[in-house]
Amino acid sequence: MLSALLADFRIIFERDPAARNWLEVLFCYPGLQALLFHRICHGLYALGIPLIPRVISQFCRFLTGIEIHPGATIGKGVFIDHGMGVVIGETAIVGDYSLIYQGVTLGGTGKECGKRHPTLGENVVVGAGSKVLGNIQIGHNVRIGAGSVVLRDVPADCTVVGVPGRIIYRAGVRVDPLEHGNLPDSEATVIRTLVDRIEALEQQLQELQEQVNPLSSMPVLVHAGSSTFELPTPPVTATVAQSCNLKDKAIQEFFDGSGI
Repeated sequence: MLSALLADFRIIFERDPAARNWLEVLFCYPGLQALLFHRICHGLYALGIPLIPRVISQFCRFLTGIEIHPGATIGKGVFIDHGMGVVIGETAIVGDYSLIYQGVTLGGTGKECGKRHPTLGENVVVGAGSKVLGNIQIGHNVRIGAGSVVLRDVPADCTVVGVPGRIIYRAGVRVDPLEHGNLPDSEATVIRTLVDRIEALEQQLQELQEQVNPLSSMPVLVHAGSSTFELPTPPVTATVAQSCNLKDKAIQEFFDGSGI
């Protein structure tokens, strides 16, 4: 436990530029204080001691605003930044050197028994306000964007954004875990692609109308005895369904990632 606490202490200086000295970190960082209380509670919980671990965890919640069930398993070097409103469930597992921001919930989805909370791999970043729910697996080096809702497994080395969360792969791209402004916007990409597709279809329809307009402008005359009647020109229609191909890569990736 001592080695884990030392790792929790050191990681703050690596990931928070506001950390200036050890006294400030020790007394002014509720994330570190919550982890200290939790490691004590978890040890008592593992020994089967009733009530006392829960009482200590509730006292920690009152002091820090961070609620961690004594049964949760948290690795070393975990940094809970700011931390207000963080909730970590009983069967949740948080891997080494993960980074959790304020408002994050690692919770369940119902009253099922057994393992009902998520498992986070190593070096996972969970953005502010994100909800990771259910007995799901979050791979190593995953980044979850702020405000995302994750309900299904996420493979390693990718980014999840949106509600519901959608997977955006970042293979071969090394991204600083603190760069939350450098997240892809899958919704904007798809909307822009659809707008471009509509503009292309409108252009094709206009070209088809120009091709048939000379023929459609010719009057249709019908002779009946000594009288001649002019029929109204029928409306021009064009079929462009074949040009509306939704197999575009960006759109297809958006649909494939729906519901993650």
